[in-house]
Amino acid sequence: MSSKLGISKDGISAAQQIKDSYRNNAPICVPGDDNRILLPEYLINTDLDLSVFEDPLPLAMMATRDPESPMALAAATRMSPKALGQDLVAGVYALVGEKSRHPLVKRSVELIRENDFNPKAIAFVRTRTSQFIVETRRQYATALKAILKDLLDGVMAPSDFVTQFIQLTEAGNLRSDVRQKLVTSLLLSETVRPGIKFLMLEHFESFPMPTRQGIIEAVANAPDSRHIDVLKEELRWIVSHTRQKRMAEKELLTKKAKAG
Repeated sequence: MSSKLGISKDGISAAQQIKDSYRNNAPICVPGDDNRILLPEYLINTDLDLSVFEDPLPLAMMATRDPESPMALAAATRMSPKALGQDLVAGVYALVGEKSRHPLVKRSVELIRENDFNPKAIAFVRTRTSQFIVETRRQYATALKAILKDLLDGVMAPSDFVTQFIQLTEAGNLRSDVRQKLVTSLLLSETVRPGIKFLMLEHFESFPMPTRQGIIEAVANAPDSRHIDVLKEELRWIVSHTRQKRMAEKELLTKKAKAG
């Protein structure tokens, strides 16, 4: 529940959680659903209730701290009507324009403020933001196809491909199911060398949990073959190692709590 100032205690807590996620390089998820990564489309969709993320402060945090311009721009756009008639929120919105690393966010904030938060100006920016999100996704998809071609043609080194692949899928804010299909197709492809597949698995924990679960299921259900069996064994080891690591961390936290 927002206060008369337009900012709530829950919003302050959510903003801190988002800040911690950026600091830990962890994905921002839809409130109440840790299996769904928050996408720019969700922020730009005013018919979608984002719970505590409707508060101005979480939106301001994303608008200023998110490394990708589509996400930052969508957050700033969703925040803009909340500043109408709210002096404190309007001040925070002005700070977003000053502190954001993205020129598009700065220009959008400036345009809306110059028009005194006029609904027509906000609608104009929302439309342009939606178009920008679609175009950015198209560009990332084209870039992914290009590096895959370079890999298969022997132009790009496997380590460079894996690094760029992960960067592009993260920067493109791909849905978990899309990212899972891309990674799975690489792992199961007979034209991709095993060394590349193992390089990809080295980054397995960097993928969101829904993506990891989808990859594990797809590989487990793949027809048996020599290289698939090796992948299955590698994934079993990764899952077992991750489980042991989490149990050790949980035990450590329990000991600290008892000691305190």
